[in-house]
Amino acid sequence: MSDFRIEKDSMGEIKVPADAYYGAQTQRAVNNFPISGITFPRHFIQALGYIKITAATVNRDLGKLDADIAKYIIAASEEVVEGKYDKDFPIDIYQTGSGTSTNMNANEVISKRANELASKDGNNDLKIHPNDHVNFGQSSNDVIPTTIRISAYLLAKNELIPSLTHLKETFLKRGEDLKDIVKTGRTHLMDAMPVTFGQVFSGYARQMELGVERVQSAMERLSELPQGGTAVGTGLNTHPDFGKKFAEKIGELTGGSFSETSNHFESQGSVDTLVELSGQLKTIAVSLMKIANDLRWMNSGPNSGLSEITLPALQPGSSIMPGKINPVIEESVTMVCAQVIGNDAAVTVGGQAGNFELNVMLPVVALNLLQSLKLLANVSRNLADKSIANLSVNTEKIKEKLKKNPILVTALNPIIGYETGAKIAKKAFAENRALKEVAKEMTDLSDKELDEALDPIKMTKGGFTE
Repeated sequence: MSDFRIEKDSMGEIKVPADAYYGAQTQRAVNNFPISGITFPRHFIQALGYIKITAATVNRDLGKLDADIAKYIIAASEEVVEGKYDKDFPIDIYQTGSGTSTNMNANEVISKRANELASKDGNNDLKIHPNDHVNFGQSSNDVIPTTIRISAYLLAKNELIPSLTHLKETFLKRGEDLKDIVKTGRTHLMDAMPVTFGQVFSGYARQMELGVERVQSAMERLSELPQGGTAVGTGLNTHPDFGKKFAEKIGELTGGSFSETSNHFESQGSVDTLVELSGQLKTIAVSLMKIANDLRWMNSGPNSGLSEITLPALQPGSSIMPGKINPVIEESVTMVCAQVIGNDAAVTVGGQAGNFELNVMLPVVALNLLQSLKLLANVSRNLADKSIANLSVNTEKIKEKLKKNPILVTALNPIIGYETGAKIAKKAFAENRALKEVAKEMTDLSDKELDEALDPIKMTKGGFTE
């Protein structure tokens, strides 16, 4: 048997792999774009399957699509959602800017499989066409923007938000466990007034909480779907109620809360909402970068660094230095953050390519946005479970360093004044002595008064210590 079959489209004949479910238009795109080998991710293909299920259902209910044809399109599309035909979506991301090739890829796969299912049922006379039936009432120009929104929405809802929430709760739990341990605070990387681990971790938790709020805010606009605008936003060749009913039905199917866009020209001519979401993801990446680097600093050592905490020992850290352990989880976090920040730059450039009635960088926007969502979801949960949940605090080292922190003298300012305090701090630092010892020599304060004023835990509670 031949490894190829001949398929036809409006441009003529072309060879297609014999076992492929896609057809001529997909093959032309495969031939035209041998660029990166990167294809659309699973979440995107899944969302495309949801769209074809919903479109067939709504068009059937509106009396615009034969019920038997709709039945087989729905059945085939359900298999696309399940991932049965992912290998039949071979088109490179760097293709036509509208993503038309990938929409037609889906139409061809679903059409071929729907015809197979019909034939198995003995309905050999039922010919299901990729354009006339699977793509009925749709255009690539509303399908692909809608697919990006739905796939991003579901990734955010089902993966990113739960992961960020889990990381937040892990920080809060560990903060509660360590709430009475006081450490040296730092500003400009230099010793500053003390803080508790509970306070530090509460700040990290709040960053994650705000990250969730930022994503949820963007999701309000992400949930407005372009579907129903067809080619240029006017809704030509689709039922006037299609967009509204589509949004309702796909919400029921996926568990999302969707609505038809209030303006199809905005939602197809721009991807501002996707740029907004990407920007929020960049902010989360910046938050995680700060947190990961703080943890790396606190873990630095074990002898020549801060060594305030010990992160879990997960693997050997060197091929030449025996016994070396590195903060590998935190390093993976920082690399993810760098990638997400870079992805946002690509999405930003893609966003400005809204030329008149259509953005023509949709595939690259989709790739980078969905990758950022997935990376942040995975790395946040990994950070929580493999690092934060199991880190330990080196309390004796912390106490020793805190005792010699010259900046503790700040608590004496209201009693002895700034100038005297500065002299005490400089002397304590120069002589590498405990601040209390030097303060006792240079003031007439008693041990009781000094203990009261220089109690580190009291300093973490604000107000005056005298």
